[in-house]
Amino acid sequence: MIRICLDRLYLYSGYLAGLFLIAIFILMMILSAGRPLGINIPAGDDFVAWCMAATAFLGLAHTFRHGEMIRVGLLIDRLTGRTKQIVEIVALVIGAGFTGFFAWHASVMTFQSFQFHDMSQGVIAVPLWIPQLGYSGGLAILFIAFVDELIHVLRGYPPRY
Repeated sequence: MIRICLDRLYLYSGYLAGLFLIAIFILMMILSAGRPLGINIPAGDDFVAWCMAATAFLGLAHTFRHGEMIRVGLLIDRLTGRTKQIVEIVALVIGAGFTGFFAWHASVMTFQSFQFHDMSQGVIAVPLWIPQLGYSGGLAILFIAFVDELIHVLRGYPPRY
């Protein structure tokens, strides 16, 4: 049951990243094609930038789970047996540690933006916690993916990526 929920979390996070990528395309087309027609989206560049950040961070867990992230495969693939498993565990612990650190601080930043009612400085005032959710949420989901994979490898199974 938990496996299905986690796999869906990673998949839907990837889908959400794809939707933000489509939003970037649509906004850029409206901004580019609309200029000669006199159509303007106030703060369109800000919205594109926020969508870009959401795309990048929400896609991380899905990318990690499918083995598409840059990793030190050149070294790990040459190892065998117990040595390979230990190096894989060390890499996952380091990845989980760094990701957890960044996810925690991104979540604190997002919560503080909500708490203090921080607003964007652009043409349209948007509460900053809204675009920051893609950043902190993506990092939190990536942390979950790292811990999930770490537990899987600690149980003696080969990595799923």
